[in-house]
Amino acid sequence: MIIDFHTHVFPPRLMEERDAYSKRDATLGALFADPDGPMATAEELISAMDEAGVDAAVIMGVGWTDVDIAREANDYLLESAMHYSGRLIPFCSVNPAWGEEALSEIDRCAALGARGVGELHPDTQGFKLGDKSLMDPFLDCLKSRRMVVLTHSSEPVGHTYPGKGTVTPDVLMEFIERYPDVAIVCSHWGGGLPFYSLMPEVKRALSNTYFDSAASPFLYRASIYSLISKVARLGSILFGSDFPLLRPGRLMRHIRAADISAEEKERILGGNAQRLLGL
Repeated sequence: MIIDFHTHVFPPRLMEERDAYSKRDATLGALFADPDGPMATAEELISAMDEAGVDAAVIMGVGWTDVDIAREANDYLLESAMHYSGRLIPFCSVNPAWGEEALSEIDRCAALGARGVGELHPDTQGFKLGDKSLMDPFLDCLKSRRMVVLTHSSEPVGHTYPGKGTVTPDVLMEFIERYPDVAIVCSHWGGGLPFYSLMPEVKRALSNTYFDSAASPFLYRASIYSLISKVARLGSILFGSDFPLLRPGRLMRHIRAADISAEEKERILGGNAQRLLGL
């Protein structure tokens, strides 16, 4: 089973009125400042999945700042997952800075089938992963519902890009060590965090942490799959395309060409995600 763990889909109305929505939501405005930035509906994602031979995909919004837009987008994710039963796995997008309202939205979405929360964008959402007053109740809520959390991650070096932000390996490590009982997915290879698994104390701390390959061709050479497979915990790497920024087939070709075993390729392409989500 091939599972794309990192995709974004948007309600058709939002796509049609993206300028107006971008003015209301800081994250949307930051990530889609370019009017040609790609957006897609669930139907378009299914078409791309069929083209590439992807069986299922985790769908999510972005780190919304506007509560009403978040609810509208979450409803679309949940409805799409119901329509394409078994093929789309919804994660709800909320902002921890909303406090009790964030917890209520998690509860609402979980009751309707959401399996996780993400993608968090702390910089544009205006909170810190290290803010215990916000994150303790937020992660307690996820733990009680056995939900996964996926956060944007970025590199402390290299080129800049829209939404890169400051969620670097050191920030992620503090977050991970504080919440060891919640499965945490660090997108975009965790900004390079897996390489620090060569340090024994870091490897121990990452026992419930996962890394997806979202947008990988824009960040690293294709050899990253074989390199990280040598140092990261077995079972911790997840294939994620960041569709519609990239189509899944491109990353799948890189994985299949990687200098790793056939078994590891199968784990990355879907086996690890199956185990994490209990599919």
